[in-house]
Amino acid sequence: MNKRWMEPSFYVTIPTSFVVGRDGHIGFIGEPTKLDGVLPRVLDGSWRTCDQAKAADREWVAEGEAIPRETALTKPIYNKLRPAMQAEDWKTALSAVEEGIAVSPDNLIFRQLQVKLLLHRMHDMQAGLPVMRQFVRDAINRNFENWMIAALDQLFSPNYDHSDFPSAERLAIGKQLSEHIMALNLPQGEGRRFWSYPAIARYYHESGNKDRAIELIELALKSLDGPEAIADGLKQYPDLLHALANFKGENICYGALCAAPRKEGPSGGQGGN
Repeated sequence: MNKRWMEPSFYVTIPTSFVVGRDGHIGFIGEPTKLDGVLPRVLDGSWRTCDQAKAADREWVAEGEAIPRETALTKPIYNKLRPAMQAEDWKTALSAVEEGIAVSPDNLIFRQLQVKLLLHRMHDMQAGLPVMRQFVRDAINRNFENWMIAALDQLFSPNYDHSDFPSAERLAIGKQLSEHIMALNLPQGEGRRFWSYPAIARYYHESGNKDRAIELIELALKSLDGPEAIADGLKQYPDLLHALANFKGENICYGALCAAPRKEGPSGGQGGN
């Protein structure tokens, strides 16, 4: 998939959706959250001639011109970063990431990895907190939903130990990010719930509002169309079902997929690596 689809498309975001039309040609490449507006038009044959498709094509061409330049600049950095991460040489990895940010300051992978290395691998709160705060400010100021979700993940993922992070500040930032995400009025509407609500739910659960956390996870599941779609989504994101089981404190089943509450992880949430 990477070699035959992602690389020729010049897309680097994961997940990326490819919609193949009845004529066997690719009709759309982009974020899964945009599929609600795209699929019906691909199916009825009106997509290629609509203004939305033309705008998507222009955006794709613009990105296609910019991404090869960025790829040429960042490829040597990734060549240093990958072995450093595999060797758990966090200092070398951080140096590569900071080099990447200097070359590509809007690269989300570099920005969130910088936070992860400082806070969760090197446990350097003195250097990590200002970087985390700046990441949050940039996410909110630019109104980038994926950046805000990434920031929430750094703050509330059960895979990380947050015991050194000032609790009041962590919850205050979580509240700020969650409110901004919920206030977004994106054209894709309901479809984005499956992507954003689980991250927000973790904040509410840790802030003591368990009912709101459960409600958001259930809304995320309901945003999918039917049991088969839910099952497919949960196969990709099994932690969603485990989160609901943890929040409710009981076994949860959707179709043939079931989850039991997990033991507490590093931050007092679900377990994880």
